[in-house]
Amino acid sequence: MENSFFAQLESRIIKVNSLLCVGLDPHPAQLAEQTASAVAIFCANIIDSTHIYAAAYKPNIAFFEAFGSEGIDTLINVITSIPDDIPVILDAKRGDISSTAQAYVQAVFEKYNANAVTINPYLGFDAVEPFIKNPEFGAFMLCKTSNVGSSDLQDQELTNGDTVFESVAKLGRKWNKNNNLGLVVGATHPEAMAQVRIAAPDLWILAPGIGAQGGDIQASLKAGLRADGLGILVPVSRGISQAENPALAAKQLRDEINDARNQISPNPTNHQLDSVAKGLLKAGCVKFGEFTLKSGLISPIYIDLRRLAGFPKLLSQVAKAYQPILNNLKFNRIGALPYAAMPIGTALSLQGNWPMIYPRKEAKEYGTKELIEGEYEPGDRVVVIDDLTTTGGSKFEAIAKFTAADLIVEDVVVLIDRESGAKEKLAESGYTLHPVFTLTELVHHLHQLNEINDQQLKNVEEFLKN
Repeated sequence: MENSFFAQLESRIIKVNSLLCVGLDPHPAQLAEQTASAVAIFCANIIDSTHIYAAAYKPNIAFFEAFGSEGIDTLINVITSIPDDIPVILDAKRGDISSTAQAYVQAVFEKYNANAVTINPYLGFDAVEPFIKNPEFGAFMLCKTSNVGSSDLQDQELTNGDTVFESVAKLGRKWNKNNNLGLVVGATHPEAMAQVRIAAPDLWILAPGIGAQGGDIQASLKAGLRADGLGILVPVSRGISQAENPALAAKQLRDEINDARNQISPNPTNHQLDSVAKGLLKAGCVKFGEFTLKSGLISPIYIDLRRLAGFPKLLSQVAKAYQPILNNLKFNRIGALPYAAMPIGTALSLQGNWPMIYPRKEAKEYGTKELIEGEYEPGDRVVVIDDLTTTGGSKFEAIAKFTAADLIVEDVVVLIDRESGAKEKLAESGYTLHPVFTLTELVHHLHQLNEINDQQLKNVEEFLKN
C-alpha cells in the first residue's frame, strides 16, 4: 500500500540512506532545570542536530507526562516541529480493551499527531486493531523487549514448541493486513531476533538497546535485516543526546549502521542451523564411520531421520528450520511423505498453522479407500515435505498421487539433500527442490562447530565427488 505507514517510512529511509531512529528521551538528569520548557529546549536541540540523519524520531511519552499538562503540550509542539517527511513513533506502549484503545488512538494520532505508536499485544487482536485500522498510521507491538526481565514471560515455551515472543511475531504477521504493524525486538537479544525474523520474515522490527543497554549493531543487523536490506529500525537516545556533539554522534551511528548493513548478507538462520546440525548428530540421526548403503556403496556418513520422532525438542527445531523456506512459497497445504516426514509435517502444521495432507503408500481396501488422507480441494497448491532426498524417486511417486487428485505441486522442501541428482531430476520435470541443508552444508556446519574433524569432512567431500 503506497500510503501505508511503512511505505512512508521506507521512502524516508531511502531519501537519507539511514536506518537510525533518534530517540527523544529527556531524562531529568539531562535537563538544565526540571520544567517543561527545558524539555522543549532539549528536544529542539536534538532535532536541529540530527534531522538530516534521522529515518524517524521516537519520543518517549513518559518523560513528557511527568510534567503534567504542560508536558503534553510540549510533546505536541515537539512532534509538530519535526519535518513532515520524518515519521514520528510515539513510545507509549499502549494496550487496553477495544473501546479504551480507540480513545488512545484518538489521542496518539489526532491530538499528538504521531505517525506510529508502540503497543502491548497482551490483550489480543481486538485491542491491537484500532491502532492499525487506518493504514496511514502504524504500530510496533512489544515482542521480545530489551530489558533483563523480558525472559520471565516472553521466553516461556508454549505447547507447540514456540516461545511466547515467537507466537507474538507470528500473530503480528497474521494481523499486518495494512502494512502498518511491526515488532519491538531488543538489540540485546540477537539470537531471539533471528528467531523473530524467521517467524515474521517481512515485518519491520524496532530494535532498542544499542548503546547504553549494550546491544551490538553488527549482531542485530545480521539477525534482523530482511533480504532486501531493510526491515530493521535502530533507535538510539542517550548515545546521541549525551554526546558532546549530537550531530556527529548521529552521523557516526548512521554510518556504522550502513557499514554493517553493507557487509551483511542477511542469513538469520545460521545460528538455528548450527543448533539443528549439532542436534542431529547428538540424536544419532547423523552418524560418521563406514556404512553399507542400500545401493551397496560404502558411505562415510549415515542419515536416519526417523529417529527425530523420539526427540521432540529437536523435532521442533527441525520444523522451525523449514519455516524460512516455506514462508517464501505459495501453497494452501503441506503434503508430508510417509514415514520419516510425517512427524516433521505434523510439527510444521502445528507451528505454522498449515493444513497437512499425506499420500498413502497404497490405497485402503476398506472404508473410504482414499489414496490421500486429509482435507483438500481440487486446485489446491501443495508443497511436498520430506526428510531427505537422494535421487528423487519417492518424490515423483508422491507428486503423481497429488496431481492425480487435481492438486498443484511446484515445490519440494527437505531437510537434507544428499546431492545425488534429485535436484536436477526434479527441475527437469518443472519442480523446485528447496533443502534446508545440502549434505555438504551439513558437514561444514558440523566441522565449523568442531563436532567432526578434518578427516571426517574430507571423507564426505570425496564420497560426494564419486
